[in-house]
Amino acid sequence: MSLYELPKFNTYKIKKNFSKILKNKFLFEAIFLVIISCVAGFMAGIVSISYFQNQINEFLQKIEINLPAIKNPAQNNGEYTSSFSYEQAIINTVKEASPSVVSIIISKDLPVYEQQWVSPFDGFGFEIPQYVQKGTEKKEIGGGTGFIVSEDGLVLTNKHVVSDKQAEYTVFTNDGQKYPAKVLALDPVQDLAIIKIESDSSENPGETKKFKAIKLGDSSTIQIGQGAIAIGNALGQLRNTVSVGVISGLERTISASGAGGFSETLEDIIQTDSAINAGNSGGPLLNLKGEVIGVNTAMAQGAEGIGFAIPINKAKRDIEQVIKNNKIVYPFLGVRYVLINEETKEKNDLPVDYGAWVIKGSQGESAITKDSAAQIAGIKEKDIILEFNNEKITTNNSMAKIISKYNAGDKVVLKILRGEEEIAVDVILGERPEI
Repeated sequence: MSLYELPKFNTYKIKKNFSKILKNKFLFEAIFLVIISCVAGFMAGIVSISYFQNQINEFLQKIEINLPAIKNPAQNNGEYTSSFSYEQAIINTVKEASPSVVSIIISKDLPVYEQQWVSPFDGFGFEIPQYVQKGTEKKEIGGGTGFIVSEDGLVLTNKHVVSDKQAEYTVFTNDGQKYPAKVLALDPVQDLAIIKIESDSSENPGETKKFKAIKLGDSSTIQIGQGAIAIGNALGQLRNTVSVGVISGLERTISASGAGGFSETLEDIIQTDSAINAGNSGGPLLNLKGEVIGVNTAMAQGAEGIGFAIPINKAKRDIEQVIKNNKIVYPFLGVRYVLINEETKEKNDLPVDYGAWVIKGSQGESAITKDSAAQIAGIKEKDIILEFNNEKITTNNSMAKIISKYNAGDKVVLKILRGEEEIAVDVILGERPEI
């Protein structure tokens, strides 16, 4: 048989065998039922596939995912545009927020030393090296991040970024412009500070340049698991670096420390797995609407994917006060205390397992600040403050957290346990001293 020849079938044998089959009525009916069943099953399968395909398409539409667009992203004037909503939300957020994010460069006059060879003993003929200061030189000693919160150039950042009073601070905007900056106010409680870009318009001398202010969100509505975007001057060198993650936890309490002995306890902190590197401090943590929900402030040493940010609602108060009074004011009671828990109660034989126990510091620091609201109200050492304006004081609801809700000059009532007697004390809150 050649390559293109088909085999010849014996048509007679086929017809003969088929006629025999037809004579067997039972077998014919069985074959007919099998064929009908196969056809019905095939049609049912098509209907089922069509139904579930419609359900899948409806689901994808609800979560706004367009799978073909992932393979073939649209081009808008040569610019990448994704129809994949999550990805496009990140792109839009970064594009909208980046012009308001600034890099902060820290510079300082440092001594310059020169090596000289001197003879310590006259007449012995040998010399030793000695370093002698030959003036000073301005050097870059660090960097951080901030973001513009007003058109006239107010920048919110971390306190530990701009706490050196002998240093000079320079702001670099996203478009590469360089401006000197002045520290206006340091928050005495939170790791927050506000600096001011000092600039005159080159086109109109004496006229202040207008900057693009970032959008502030509401940190009270944050949910664990929602998307989060961090932007910052990573490592103090890589400006406007973007990292993406989720909100990993809320209401954390951490002890943060940094260079120069900076250390403080921060409460109600946001935890995120968005990468927060050295230099990111003071940068914005954004939601997918492009709104700031936190101020990046710390990262966990020896761990990956654990960063922390101060809720933006805590910073809004600072911004408002600086705009209004050119300083940040916090209410001040004027007591040193230890929060009581079960362990503290047993160790010190205390009558309660909650409250703020007013005691001296380990180095003999006074329990009551002189001329403070506490002293004026008659609060004494070893008093236990049980409630602050009807709010119970616990390790999860500290007095510092409660008092931050009030303003200097507010009148509050403290429930105090003195010995075995509970008393109510009226207090007019003072103003926390500036740092």
